[in-house]
Amino acid sequence: MLIEERRQYIVGLAQKHGRVLVDELSESLGISRITIRKDLDYLQARGVLQRTHGGALLPGNGALSDPSLQEKEGRHSQEKLRIAAAAVGLVQEGQCVLLDSGTTTTAIARALKRFSRLTIITNAVNIAGELSGTDFEVLLTGGSLRQNSFSLVGPLAEDMLHDMHADILFLGVDGFDLEVGLTTPNVMESRVNRAMVKASTTVVAVCDSTKFNRRSLSKIVDAGAIHHVITDSNLPHATAEALRAMNIKLTLV
Repeated sequence: MLIEERRQYIVGLAQKHGRVLVDELSESLGISRITIRKDLDYLQARGVLQRTHGGALLPGNGALSDPSLQEKEGRHSQEKLRIAAAAVGLVQEGQCVLLDSGTTTTAIARALKRFSRLTIITNAVNIAGELSGTDFEVLLTGGSLRQNSFSLVGPLAEDMLHDMHADILFLGVDGFDLEVGLTTPNVMESRVNRAMVKASTTVVAVCDSTKFNRRSLSKIVDAGAIHHVITDSNLPHATAEALRAMNIKLTLV
Protein backbone atom coordinates (compact mmCIF):
# COMPACT_ATOMS: atom_id res chain seq x y z
CA MET A 1 0.00 0.00 0.00
CA LEU A 2 1.38 3.42 -0.98
CA ILE A 3 1.79 6.10 1.67
CA GLU A 4 -1.08 8.23 0.32
CA GLU A 5 -3.31 5.16 0.01
CA ARG A 6 -2.56 4.26 3.62
CA ARG A 7 -3.42 7.76 4.80
CA GLN A 8 -6.66 7.75 2.82
CA TYR A 9 -7.47 4.40 4.44
CA ILE A 10 -6.88 5.92 7.87
CA VAL A 11 -9.14 8.87 7.06
CA GLY A 12 -11.82 6.47 5.83
CA LEU A 13 -11.72 4.55 9.12
CA ALA A 14 -11.94 7.82 11.07
CA GLN A 15 -14.94 8.86 9.03
CA LYS A 16 -16.62 5.52 9.67
CA HIS A 17 -15.87 5.17 13.38
CA GLY A 18 -15.20 8.75 14.50
CA ARG A 19 -11.70 7.86 15.69
CA VAL A 20 -8.66 5.70 14.98
CA LEU A 21 -6.23 4.04 17.39
CA VAL A 22 -2.49 3.68 16.83
CA ASP A 23 -2.32 0.08 18.12
CA GLU A 24 -5.24 -1.10 15.97
CA LEU A 25 -3.87 0.59 12.84
CA SER A 26 -0.40 -0.84 13.42
CA GLU A 27 -1.81 -4.35 13.75
CA SER A 28 -4.26 -4.17 10.84
CA LEU A 29 -1.78 -2.56 8.44
CA GLY A 30 1.26 -4.52 9.60
CA ILE A 31 3.47 -1.45 10.06
CA SER A 32 5.17 0.13 13.07
CA ARG A 33 3.47 2.40 15.59
CA ILE A 34 6.08 5.05 14.80
CA THR A 35 4.99 5.10 11.15
CA ILE A 36 1.32 5.31 12.16
CA ARG A 37 2.05 8.21 14.51
CA LYS A 38 3.85 10.02 11.67
CA ASP A 39 0.81 9.48 9.45
CA LEU A 40 -1.50 10.87 12.12
CA ASP A 41 0.79 13.86 12.65
CA TYR A 42 0.77 14.47 8.90
CA LEU A 43 -3.03 14.31 8.76
CA GLN A 44 -3.35 16.62 11.76
CA ALA A 45 -1.02 19.17 10.16
CA ARG A 46 -3.44 19.31 7.23
CA GLY A 47 -6.49 19.67 9.44
CA VAL A 48 -7.88 16.24 8.55
CA LEU A 49 -7.58 14.63 12.00
CA GLN A 50 -7.07 15.79 15.57
CA ARG A 51 -4.34 13.90 17.44
CA THR A 52 -5.14 12.42 20.84
CA HIS A 53 -3.23 10.14 23.19
CA GLY A 54 -3.12 6.77 21.46
CA GLY A 55 -4.85 7.82 18.26
CA ALA A 56 -6.83 10.58 16.55
CA LEU A 57 -10.36 11.96 16.27
CA LEU A 58 -12.32 13.77 13.61
CA PRO A 59 -11.95 17.51 14.24
CA GLY A 60 -14.96 19.80 14.20
CA ASN A 61 -13.48 21.88 11.40
CA GLY A 62 -11.43 19.35 9.49
CA ALA A 63 -11.63 17.83 6.03
CA LEU A 64 -14.89 16.03 6.79
CA SER A 65 -16.60 19.05 8.36
CA ASP A 66 -19.61 20.14 6.34
CA PRO A 67 -21.35 23.07 8.08
CA SER A 68 -24.78 24.16 6.94
CA LEU A 69 -25.43 27.22 4.80
CA GLN A 70 -26.93 28.96 7.83
CA GLU A 71 -23.83 28.23 9.92
CA LYS A 72 -21.56 29.69 7.22
CA GLU A 73 -23.73 32.74 6.57
CA GLY A 74 -22.27 34.85 9.36
CA ARG A 75 -18.62 33.90 8.83
CA HIS A 76 -16.38 36.50 7.17
CA SER A 77 -19.47 38.37 5.94
CA GLN A 78 -17.65 41.62 5.13
CA GLU A 79 -15.01 39.78 3.11
CA LYS A 80 -17.75 37.99 1.16
CA LEU A 81 -19.42 41.30 0.29
CA ARG A 82 -16.12 42.70 -1.01
CA ILE A 83 -15.45 39.52 -2.99
CA ALA A 84 -18.95 39.73 -4.49
CA ALA A 85 -18.43 43.35 -5.52
CA ALA A 86 -15.19 42.44 -7.31
CA ALA A 87 -16.78 39.39 -8.92
CA VAL A 88 -19.66 41.29 -10.57
CA GLY A 89 -17.09 43.64 -12.07
CA LEU A 90 -16.05 40.74 -14.32
CA VAL A 91 -19.59 40.25 -15.67
CA GLN A 92 -20.98 41.90 -18.79
CA GLU A 93 -24.59 42.45 -19.76
CA GLY A 94 -26.03 39.56 -21.76
CA GLN A 95 -23.60 36.91 -20.49
CA CYS A 96 -24.34 33.45 -19.14
CA VAL A 97 -23.14 33.17 -15.54
CA LEU A 98 -22.77 29.87 -13.69
CA LEU A 99 -23.07 30.04 -9.90
CA ASP A 100 -22.02 27.31 -7.51
CA SER A 101 -23.85 26.92 -4.20
CA GLY A 102 -22.57 28.66 -1.06
CA THR A 103 -22.69 31.88 0.90
CA THR A 104 -20.12 33.76 -1.19
CA THR A 105 -21.90 32.90 -4.44
CA THR A 106 -25.20 33.89 -2.84
CA ALA A 107 -23.67 37.31 -2.15
CA ILE A 108 -22.61 37.45 -5.81
CA ALA A 109 -26.16 36.57 -6.91
CA ARG A 110 -27.51 39.50 -4.91
CA ALA A 111 -24.90 41.85 -6.40
CA LEU A 112 -25.80 40.71 -9.94
CA LYS A 113 -29.26 42.26 -9.60
CA ARG A 114 -27.85 45.52 -10.96
CA PHE A 115 -27.84 43.89 -14.41
CA SER A 116 -30.93 43.55 -16.55
CA ARG A 117 -30.04 40.84 -19.10
CA LEU A 118 -28.27 37.77 -17.79
CA THR A 119 -28.72 34.02 -18.01
CA ILE A 120 -27.96 32.35 -14.69
CA ILE A 121 -27.28 28.63 -14.32
CA THR A 122 -27.07 27.34 -10.76
CA ASN A 123 -27.45 24.19 -8.69
CA ALA A 124 -28.39 26.25 -5.63
CA VAL A 125 -32.09 26.36 -4.82
CA ASN A 126 -31.66 29.42 -2.58
CA ILE A 127 -29.86 31.34 -5.35
CA ALA A 128 -32.65 30.55 -7.81
CA GLY A 129 -35.11 31.88 -5.24
CA GLU A 130 -32.96 34.97 -4.67
CA LEU A 131 -33.12 35.80 -8.39
CA SER A 132 -36.78 34.87 -8.92
CA GLY A 133 -37.89 38.51 -8.92
CA THR A 134 -35.48 39.57 -11.69
CA ASP A 135 -35.82 39.52 -15.47
CA PHE A 136 -32.93 37.07 -15.73
CA GLU A 137 -33.37 33.69 -17.33
CA VAL A 138 -32.63 31.37 -14.42
CA LEU A 139 -31.82 27.73 -15.15
CA LEU A 140 -31.81 25.41 -12.15
CA THR A 141 -30.10 22.06 -12.54
CA GLY A 142 -32.03 18.95 -11.61
CA GLY A 143 -30.74 16.54 -9.04
CA SER A 144 -31.07 15.45 -5.44
CA LEU A 145 -31.34 18.18 -2.81
CA ARG A 146 -28.56 18.46 -0.24
CA GLN A 147 -30.45 20.10 2.62
CA ASN A 148 -27.22 21.16 4.29
CA SER A 149 -26.29 23.48 1.41
CA PHE A 150 -29.57 23.85 -0.55
CA SER A 151 -27.67 22.50 -3.55
CA LEU A 152 -28.70 19.96 -6.18
CA VAL A 153 -26.28 17.11 -6.84
CA GLY A 154 -26.15 13.75 -8.57
CA PRO A 155 -26.36 12.45 -12.15
CA LEU A 156 -29.27 14.72 -13.17
CA ALA A 157 -27.31 17.85 -12.25
CA GLU A 158 -24.14 16.55 -13.92
CA ASP A 159 -25.95 15.58 -17.13
CA MET A 160 -27.61 18.97 -17.41
CA LEU A 161 -24.27 20.75 -17.00
CA HIS A 162 -22.63 18.57 -19.65
CA ASP A 163 -25.02 20.13 -22.19
CA MET A 164 -24.51 23.73 -21.04
CA HIS A 165 -21.98 26.46 -21.79
CA ALA A 166 -21.33 29.45 -19.55
CA ASP A 167 -19.19 32.51 -20.12
CA ILE A 168 -18.04 32.64 -16.51
CA LEU A 169 -18.24 30.41 -13.43
CA PHE A 170 -18.03 31.67 -9.87
CA LEU A 171 -16.93 28.68 -7.80
CA GLY A 172 -16.91 28.63 -4.03
CA VAL A 173 -14.67 26.09 -2.30
CA ASP A 174 -14.02 24.75 1.21
CA GLY A 175 -10.33 24.15 0.63
CA PHE A 176 -7.75 25.59 -1.79
CA ASP A 177 -4.39 23.86 -1.59
CA LEU A 178 -1.85 24.61 -4.31
CA GLU A 179 -0.62 21.01 -4.37
CA VAL A 180 -3.90 19.12 -3.98
CA GLY A 181 -6.19 21.61 -5.71
CA LEU A 182 -9.71 22.77 -4.87
CA THR A 183 -11.70 20.60 -2.48
CA THR A 184 -15.13 20.25 -0.85
CA PRO A 185 -16.44 18.00 1.96
CA ASN A 186 -19.06 16.25 -0.19
CA VAL A 187 -18.12 13.80 -2.97
CA MET A 188 -21.32 14.37 -4.98
CA GLU A 189 -20.88 18.13 -4.74
CA SER A 190 -17.33 17.81 -6.08
CA ARG A 191 -18.58 15.97 -9.17
CA VAL A 192 -21.12 18.69 -9.94
CA ASN A 193 -18.47 21.36 -9.39
CA ARG A 194 -16.14 19.56 -11.79
CA ALA A 195 -18.87 19.52 -14.44
CA MET A 196 -19.31 23.26 -13.89
CA VAL A 197 -15.63 23.88 -14.54
CA LYS A 198 -15.78 21.91 -17.78
CA ALA A 199 -18.84 23.88 -18.92
CA SER A 200 -17.27 27.33 -18.44
CA THR A 201 -14.96 29.51 -20.50
CA THR A 202 -13.63 31.41 -17.48
CA VAL A 203 -13.40 29.87 -14.01
CA VAL A 204 -13.20 32.22 -11.03
CA ALA A 205 -12.64 30.83 -7.53
CA VAL A 206 -14.31 33.03 -4.92
CA CYS A 207 -13.42 32.35 -1.29
CA ASP A 208 -12.06 34.10 1.77
CA SER A 209 -8.42 33.67 2.71
CA THR A 210 -9.10 31.10 5.45
CA LYS A 211 -9.88 28.52 2.74
CA PHE A 212 -6.27 28.53 1.46
CA ASN A 213 -3.65 25.97 2.46
CA ARG A 214 -6.53 23.82 3.64
CA ARG A 215 -7.73 20.47 2.30
CA SER A 216 -11.24 19.09 2.42
CA LEU A 217 -12.32 15.54 1.65
CA SER A 218 -13.11 15.49 -2.06
CA LYS A 219 -11.09 17.06 -4.87
CA ILE A 220 -12.84 19.19 -7.49
CA VAL A 221 -10.00 20.15 -9.87
CA ASP A 222 -6.32 21.03 -9.83
CA ALA A 223 -5.43 24.61 -8.98
CA GLY A 224 -4.22 25.03 -12.57
CA ALA A 225 -7.80 24.68 -13.84
CA ILE A 226 -8.64 28.07 -12.29
CA HIS A 227 -8.18 31.27 -14.30
CA HIS A 228 -8.84 33.87 -11.62
CA VAL A 229 -9.01 33.96 -7.81
CA ILE A 230 -10.85 36.62 -5.82
CA THR A 231 -10.14 36.60 -2.10
CA ASP A 232 -9.50 38.99 0.78
CA SER A 233 -6.27 40.81 1.52
CA ASN A 234 -5.39 38.55 4.46
CA LEU A 235 -4.09 35.96 2.01
CA PRO A 236 -0.49 35.05 2.95
CA HIS A 237 2.06 36.72 0.67
CA ALA A 238 3.72 33.41 -0.20
CA THR A 239 0.39 31.95 -1.33
CA ALA A 240 -0.34 35.03 -3.42
CA GLU A 241 3.01 34.81 -5.15
CA ALA A 242 2.57 31.08 -5.76
CA LEU A 243 -0.81 31.71 -7.43
CA ARG A 244 0.68 34.39 -9.68
CA ALA A 245 3.55 32.06 -10.57
CA MET A 246 0.93 29.60 -11.84
CA ASN A 247 -0.43 32.33 -14.17
CA ILE A 248 -3.61 32.58 -12.12
CA LYS A 249 -4.96 36.12 -11.98
CA LEU A 250 -5.35 37.25 -8.37
CA THR A 251 -7.66 39.97 -7.04
CA LEU A 252 -7.30 40.90 -3.37
CA VAL A 253 -10.12 42.88 -1.76
